[in-house]
Amino acid sequence: MKEFDYIIIGGGCAGLSLAYELEVHNKLNNKTLAIIEPRLEYKKDKTWSFWKVTSHNFDDCVKKSWKNFSINIPGKINHLECNNYPYQSIDSGLFYEKINIRLKKNKNIFFFKNLDDIDKKNSFIFNSVPEIKKNHLNLWQHFCGIEIETEKNYFDDSIFNLMDFDCEQRESVHFFYTLPYSKNKALVETTWLSRMNDNSQKDYDNQLKNYLENHLNLKDYKISYKEEGAIPLFYPANKEIKSQINIGTAGGMTRLSTGYTFLNIQEHSKYIRKNIENISNVKKYEIHKKYQFLDEIFLRVLDKHPEKMSNIFFDMFRASPKTVIKFLSNKSNFFEDLSIIFKMPKLMFIKALFY
Repeated sequence: MKEFDYIIIGGGCAGLSLAYELEVHNKLNNKTLAIIEPRLEYKKDKTWSFWKVTSHNFDDCVKKSWKNFSINIPGKINHLECNNYPYQSIDSGLFYEKINIRLKKNKNIFFFKNLDDIDKKNSFIFNSVPEIKKNHLNLWQHFCGIEIETEKNYFDDSIFNLMDFDCEQRESVHFFYTLPYSKNKALVETTWLSRMNDNSQKDYDNQLKNYLENHLNLKDYKISYKEEGAIPLFYPANKEIKSQINIGTAGGMTRLSTGYTFLNIQEHSKYIRKNIENISNVKKYEIHKKYQFLDEIFLRVLDKHPEKMSNIFFDMFRASPKTVIKFLSNKSNFFEDLSIIFKMPKLMFIKALFY
C-alpha cells in the first residue's frame, strides 16, 4: 500500500479548507497528501454563515452578504447594523467546486474512500471526524432549513433576521432564522438549542410550514433546497495521539455558545500551514480559554433556564453590535467582554458558576 506524508481524514469543510490552504501556499509541492472521504460526489449540502471579522480564502463562494440584521422576541424587535463586519453566507456547492478544481491539479494529492486503502504508519494525520459519545445530557444546536422561492417579491434582501423567538419554545430554546438572498428567494431555518431528547422538536417540516404560512403570511412558495443538521454544543473527545492533530469540530473549532465554526476552521488551517515544517512539535491551537469558560457558564444557564434565553439573547444585542459580533466571533478584548457580561442577568450567571 502507498505511503503519504500527510493524511486528512474527512473531506468536509475542515479537511478541504486545510488541503486548500496548504496547496495555495505551495506546501504540497514536495509532499504527498491523501484525503479520506467516503462520499460519492460533492454537491451543495450545507450553508455556512458568519460575520466576517477576519479574511478568508472563499469570498468568491459567498452567496450573499448583509450589513443589517434584526433580532426579535414577542412584542419587541431590534434592528442593528454590522457595517464593520458584514454577515456572509457561503454556498457549500461553490466551496467544494473551487477547492476540488484546485486540488485535482496537484499530482501529489489523492482521494480515497477508506483509510484502510493506504499505509498510515509513517504519516502525519489531520483528523476532522469527531468522536461523539451519546449522552442524553449533552446540548445540541439542531436545525432544518429550506431555501424557498416566491412568485412575487416579498423579502427585503438588505437585512437578515438572526433570531426570531416569536414561536413556541416547548420548554427549550427555539428560534427561526431568515437569510433573504434576493427579493423572492430566502433560506428559512428552524433552530433548537436542546438536549435532543424530545422527538417532537424534530417535526421540522411542520414548524417551517407553520412559520412561513402563519407568521410570514407566505402561501405561494416553492422549496428548492433543504438542509438538516446538528452541531454539538460540547467538545468531542480529543485524545492526544502521536503524529495526529484533530481539526474542525473534532479539534474544538466550534464556538459552543453559537455553533460558529467556519472562520475558526480557516484560522486553524492558517496556523497549521505556517507551522507545517515543524508540525510534530507545534503548540496545540484552540479557541481562547476565556471563551471556553464563558461559554460553559452560558450553556449552564441555557440548560437550567431555557425560558429566560430569548430575553437574554435580546438584551445581549442592546450592547454595541460591533462589540457583540466581536465577542461572538472570538475577537473581543477585556473591556468588550465586560460590556457583554454586564448585559446578562448577574445573579443567574453567578449561580451558574456553582452548578
